[in-house]
Formats: sequence, C-alpha cells, structure tokens
Amino acid sequence: MKSDITTNGKKCPLCQKIYYEPSALSRTDNKTEICGDCSVKEALSSLGVDEEEQNKILETIHRYSHKMVD
Repeated sequence: MKSDITTNGKKCPLCQKIYYEPSALSRTDNKTEICGDCSVKEALSSLGVDEEEQNKILETIHRYSHKMVD
C-alpha cells in the first residue's frame, strides 16, 4: 500500500518536516504552502526577530498549544 505522506501529511518545502495542520502561504511568494512553524518564523523574521528568539517563541507556542488540547 502506498503511503500518502504517512496518511495525508504534507512536507514543508522550507524545513522538510512532515506536518498535518492546515498549510500557510509563504510570505515570500504568496503561493507556496508551508507549515505553521515556518509561517511563524517568516512573520517574526519580517519583524527583525533573530533566529534564536524565533526558536524560543516557537518552543513556547508548542508547550502551551499542547496544554490547550489536553
């Protein structure tokens, strides 16, 4: 049986990770579908936030978004 990227996941062209959440459009071309994490990183980068701080913000988002689901 052929896997449809492990049951309907999509591969982000920026980070190469498989994701299952709704896609976001890249700010660079307004066409490319990317994962939510890369979308957040693009938004933060456009505000001048450095990569280290972007990663800290994403860690916080992940930590608290899992608590909302539980």
